[in-house]
Amino acid sequence: MIRFAASAIVLLSSLALAAAQTPPATTAPPAPSSKPTVKKAATKPKAAAVKPAEQMSSGPCRLGVISVIGEHYSVQKFGVTIFEAEAKEVPIDWGLDDLVFARVRAATNNDPSIRRIAYPKGAFDPFYHAKAIFIPDPKETLPVIVKGFTMNANCDRYLVATTFKTKLPNSNMTLNGIGTYNQGLGSLIRHSHLFANVAITLIDGRSYEQIKRPLTDIGANLATSMRLFEDPITKLDNSLFPDPPETASTNAGLRERTRALVVERLDRSLPGYLKKE
Repeated sequence: MIRFAASAIVLLSSLALAAAQTPPATTAPPAPSSKPTVKKAATKPKAAAVKPAEQMSSGPCRLGVISVIGEHYSVQKFGVTIFEAEAKEVPIDWGLDDLVFARVRAATNNDPSIRRIAYPKGAFDPFYHAKAIFIPDPKETLPVIVKGFTMNANCDRYLVATTFKTKLPNSNMTLNGIGTYNQGLGSLIRHSHLFANVAITLIDGRSYEQIKRPLTDIGANLATSMRLFEDPITKLDNSLFPDPPETASTNAGLRERTRALVVERLDRSLPGYLKKE
């Protein structure tokens, strides 16, 4: 009896020890619930907007417009003698070249076959600063210069607007391009005027030869010289004359008066060059 009890005690002790050494069962964490992947609908790329310049560059080009008149403004002051003359070229950004293209378009009822042609910076320096004196250098002529950057434009003709120099009537004074001058004696007896010497040149787009319009050319130059004093649009109040000359570029009144004069000159001369033969 005692032996049986001892055996039972030993058996129970072994079971208790085994239970103590057995690690507790680990409970696996619940798997995270996976959300269904939602695919975003592919957005269609927007069609590139066509710029006005791109629209205008399509199709045939009947006339390419090149304007080189709007980079500088001439401010000149004259006294009694030539030794009292002062002149300065002032850089401006008044949109005068934009005016040329706008007036050509207006004179042709917005013909879509007329394009504005861009040109490299400094392309017309040989023309405005010609070095040849007695024998003209072809490289300094408008047809050669225009041909140099329009070979891929394929326009039937090119209309080129440039400025030129002219003599002030009844004097030896030279008026250069587009600008204003003040003339008189001392500081009291003085008068101011605007001037816009704009020349139009037509160039054949195939042969690159200049297309002459003798009557139109002579008439435009004669009218310009005769209107310097007679035309009210050229008269300028002395208060608007830029003094010092550097103030011209920020003179709003001078800007608007000059733009109006350029428009008037263009509207008078362009029809003779745009008429169909």
